[in-house]
Amino acid sequence: MSVDTLTRADADLRSMANAIRFLSMDAIVRAEDGHPGTPLGGADIATGLFTRALKFDASAPEWPDRDRFVHSAGHGSMLLYSLLHLSGYEKIDIEQIKSFRVLGSHTAGHPEYDPAAGIETTTGPLGQGIANAVGMAVAERILNHRFGDDIVDHHTYAFTGDGCLMEGIAAEVIALAGHLQLGKLVFLWDDNRMTDDGPTDQAVSEDQCVRFENNGWHVQSVDGQDAEAVAAAIAIAKTDPRPSMIACRTLIGFGIPRIQNDRAAHGGKITTEDTDAARKALNWPHAPFELPEGVAAAWRDAGARGRSEREAWQARFDALPASEQAEFNRIMAGDLPQGWENAILDAKTRFIESGAPLPGIKASGEMVSALAEAIPELISGAPDLEAATGHKRQLAPFTRDDRGGRYIHYGVREHAMGAMMNGMTVHGGIRSVGTTFLVFSDYMRHTLRMAALMRVPGVFVFSHDSIGIGKNGPTHQPVEYLASLRAYPNMCVLRPADAVEMAEAWQIALKRRTGPTSIICSRQPLGLVRTDDNPCNLSSRGAYVLAEADGPRLATLLATGSEVAIALAARDQLQVQGVPTAVVSMPSFDLFEEQGRSYRDLVLGRGTVRVAVEAAVRFGWDRYIGENGGFVGMTGFGASGETRDVYRHFGITPEAVAAEVMRRL
Repeated sequence: MSVDTLTRADADLRSMANAIRFLSMDAIVRAEDGHPGTPLGGADIATGLFTRALKFDASAPEWPDRDRFVHSAGHGSMLLYSLLHLSGYEKIDIEQIKSFRVLGSHTAGHPEYDPAAGIETTTGPLGQGIANAVGMAVAERILNHRFGDDIVDHHTYAFTGDGCLMEGIAAEVIALAGHLQLGKLVFLWDDNRMTDDGPTDQAVSEDQCVRFENNGWHVQSVDGQDAEAVAAAIAIAKTDPRPSMIACRTLIGFGIPRIQNDRAAHGGKITTEDTDAARKALNWPHAPFELPEGVAAAWRDAGARGRSEREAWQARFDALPASEQAEFNRIMAGDLPQGWENAILDAKTRFIESGAPLPGIKASGEMVSALAEAIPELISGAPDLEAATGHKRQLAPFTRDDRGGRYIHYGVREHAMGAMMNGMTVHGGIRSVGTTFLVFSDYMRHTLRMAALMRVPGVFVFSHDSIGIGKNGPTHQPVEYLASLRAYPNMCVLRPADAVEMAEAWQIALKRRTGPTSIICSRQPLGLVRTDDNPCNLSSRGAYVLAEADGPRLATLLATGSEVAIALAARDQLQVQGVPTAVVSMPSFDLFEEQGRSYRDLVLGRGTVRVAVEAAVRFGWDRYIGENGGFVGMTGFGASGETRDVYRHFGITPEAVAAEVMRRL
């Protein structure tokens, strides 16, 4: 029987895989750009998964108990888009396939987070996707523990290539997933032994199967061009309590004679001559973007295969008490429980009544303790810094034996932490918090960028924020990091000046729905600069006048974090010298930029001498102080010594701030 006369019943898995191949080829040729190797070589793997194993309903893409599929090798995005179109996802219609890589389409060069379209996370930087998948698997186990098998019981699958497994983040998450025995996690490795540079043996000699086995994974090897074999391996993997890796041996660029099993298939251009040759080789006589009805119908059936399972789930869900339904719907929608902000107000009152100086990181840890009680979906964690950050407290650890734990011991794996947090967040039902030293945030560079790009609300807490850590020296004194974090679009960066502002920072972070938040904490104790028990969140406007001038304002001092106290001391000196001076606490540039012009003018005191003080580099401050404004801070890296001595050594003192004002009057 020829391909063009296939009926729905006769359509075999190879014909269904070829539908992926030709949609992908035609879209890439039309776009004159793309990566053909992965969708051509991996089509059979994806067909085996989507037609035989994946629990989903294309008509309900955001069904909470669906299996998650992460296309980690995001450069081969046409594999995902073809799958979503063929399965019947409404947002990925044939016009979207034809609009591959066109501005404004849902089919961008690399998959961009859009769960309503079936795109579970943004992938592109290699390794991020598989790490997100590990986070999703953690989220599934946490929610399963809370709501039971009837409501949460699904798998996470990640399609990965050699590049993802070479990246350093892969080592981190493979080890941690095995350690935690995340048995609902399956990696499908497109084992084509080819990268953009050529055969993998140019740079890799390790046996990936042994590598995964050594990390506690269940491992199988199959013919990746045999969809039935892949499906059978997935069925076996689902019976094992360990995470699973299935090595699927494939030929990159399968079907195009010129590039099959060649490095040119990875990202090289293909032409109509190539697709004509593939049509002949694979017995596919159809015009571009056309499918035989039998194959198209078989794919639609695959997309609807999980409908009865979804309906059964819905019936179980509807049988729950109304309060349990409401709670599940609340956390999956990302809404916070009623009354959670009382924990913020109580903490502010408690900090003021105590009056004790607190390190910023300790105040943040106290906020996590208070908020964890009010917000049961809040999950904390740190990379081997439990004692140094104090963000565990009474939280039990999440382990292979206790899925009810709410603190994740990541080990010394900052990159894994950030990407897993993103995975937990996009999975839904989790408010993720991760804590490490600010100087280690560079290990999380891609994860922070992906969180901001996806506009997902993770909370990243960074401690040891400046030269204030003293004796640890310049290797751990992050003078340039504030400017770097502030440069991210969609990232809210907050550097609180005391425990009261810290409570407000947490309130801001948890209310944000349009991007991640970075809370920057001191290691050294900070005395209170706010002693008024004001229920209003002054930090929410980004900057506010903490101390107004006594008399017509001539000078304005702007500061963040630990340097606010220095600015207040400088104000006292200037007032004595007859210079009415205001101090502005500026915990967030981002939030300040959202305010109206009149408020910003009022706070900044335009027309006054403006001096900023921050134990970091000047970059970014000129928009507030002007290019002729004064800045007291860092121009190089730090030094090792007592905190007081280091501040004096670099001239970050009240006397230096006051002198900077006097020079400009």
